[in-house]
Amino acid sequence: MLSPTCSIAYRPDLGALIVRWPTDAPFPTLQDDFEAILAVAEQHGTARWLLDVRRRAHLNPQLGDWTTRVFFPRAAARLAPQPLRLSVLCSPARMAVYAASAEQQSYLDHGIAHQAYQMHLVCDEGKAMEWLLE
Repeated sequence: MLSPTCSIAYRPDLGALIVRWPTDAPFPTLQDDFEAILAVAEQHGTARWLLDVRRRAHLNPQLGDWTTRVFFPRAAARLAPQPLRLSVLCSPARMAVYAASAEQQSYLDHGIAHQAYQMHLVCDEGKAMEWLLE
């Protein structure tokens, strides 16, 4: 597996992964990133992930579909019996794009309503962590 284009830090005091992308990346690279995240999560036995996507400006429909319908359910199954909790830290601009795009909204609706994992989107890091650790 290639080195991820994101930073992945395990916080043992929180029992959570903190994942940050400094920039956009092509879809195959982001897929590799998510596989690396899952590998680190399995290594540390954690199913709590803060995903900081504030600096990723491009919204790739293919990634939205793949993460919510394929990757997150698979990750949830591999991390069971812990429930996979995904707190997604977004920029206000990204939240506005989500709200304005029916396609993006369909991926989010599917992800938020999914039974195998829990996903929460927020613009404030404190609130993102608070929800993640509930």
